Amino acid sequence: MKTVLIEKSRKHISVIKLNRPDKLNAMSVELMTDLSEAIKTVGADNDTRVAVLTGEGRGFCSGLDLDDHDLIPGVDGFDIPRIAMRAIEHFSKVVPEMRAMPQPVIAAINGIAYGGGLCLSLGADIRIAEESVVFNSTGIVNGLTSTEMGISYLLPKLIGASRAFDIMLTGRLVKSDEAERIGLVSRVVKDGESLNTALDIAEDMCRFSPFGVAMTKQTLWANLEVPGLQAAIELENRNQILLGHTNNLPECILARRDKRQPVYTDVLRKYDD
Repeated sequence: MKTVLIEKSRKHISVIKLNRPDKLNAMSVELMTDLSEAIKTVGADNDTRVAVLTGEGRGFCSGLDLDDHDLIPGVDGFDIPRIAMRAIEHFSKVVPEMRAMPQPVIAAINGIAYGGGLCLSLGADIRIAEESVVFNSTGIVNGLTSTEMGISYLLPKLIGASRAFDIMLTGRLVKSDEAERIGLVSRVVKDGESLNTALDIAEDMCRFSPFGVAMTKQTLWANLEVPGLQAAIELENRNQILLGHTNNLPECILARRDKRQPVYTDVLRKYDD
């Protein structure tokens, strides 16, 4: 049975579903291999404009599968330190891979998001949580560190350093209402409704320019790393001009005049000589 599924139940939307429900979608070597492949497949699918990431069953992802003893591929002849480094890289690469996807990723979070599951949710662009969702930075509870898969970079930027330090150093549980209040998630919905809510959001986003949506995602992520305001504005200016050379804005003006929805094609604008 495939540990990660790709489904297309609505036009221009791909759902990436973690599929180890009996293990609360714990991160095994096989699951992380399949997830990386699914991210690359969806990212390369030009028909997909928005992706949704969710978990099958009662949990989004319960973190590392401590009972999984499989070796990652490509470590023949390696000693223990090299195997360990390759293994941690095998798990942590999925967050940058999610960032590299041109499509926005909406996480539809159900049940629990512990350890790597919390980290995985941070790689999404939008997070929707169900009422019963609980987040936890589990590494420190298990005798390790809470720093994995980019969380020490992403979480302070999303919710502020003070709250991030609190969550990561104490290993305490964070329920959905607190997660929404501190900005870890943007919306909380009733149990069982996260996937349909995410699909509705994704469907609404599909009416926008695919190029504009992709460039907005790219700029948001890039500007998390720039040193200051002016550098951020310089990148914004160039991307806005880039989209300004398409026929999208004239189409928007015509659609408003005609009292209809615009249809954005990202076709290069034709200028009069």
